[in-house]
Amino acid sequence: MPKKALKSIMPSAARIREIKSLHSLGEWIYEPNLWHLNRYSASMAFFVGLFVAFIPIPGQMPVAALIAMLVRCNLPLSVCLVWITNPVTMPPLFFMAYQVGALLIDVPVGKMEFELSFDWLGSQLADIWQPFLLGCLVCALFFGSLGYFVISLLWRWRVSVQWNARKRRRAARQKS
Repeated sequence: MPKKALKSIMPSAARIREIKSLHSLGEWIYEPNLWHLNRYSASMAFFVGLFVAFIPIPGQMPVAALIAMLVRCNLPLSVCLVWITNPVTMPPLFFMAYQVGALLIDVPVGKMEFELSFDWLGSQLADIWQPFLLGCLVCALFFGSLGYFVISLLWRWRVSVQWNARKRRRAARQKS
């Protein structure tokens, strides 16, 4: 029961209204879909969170929060999913995005010597920025869409399983 587990750790509407730092954002921050968990808000939150996770910008969490507010999807879920690209997973995911972009624009992917310095970044960024950004955009759209459709299908499947179980229980009670 993932929905029940998520609901148990998510704050209630009353608890959200008690958070004083949110008062400065106005009344729109209390929009129900930003905090409730339903099929639309969860599926769209997966799209937003995974999409923003693959965009190489600083401040991914505020960007995900802003987009979640604009499309009225689950805010905490959108912001948490951004952490798929954390300091440990970011290098392999962004290298994969670079490879996807290089493949799409037919740039040879040679052996890249990585060095964590501003000199390396300044000299190598001119060579890799186009395939890297294209790959990030393609991966963001792909994984965001994949997350949206998987969560939506899982949600529908779970609802149908619950309906069928309810039908069986009702039929069993009527026979008794």
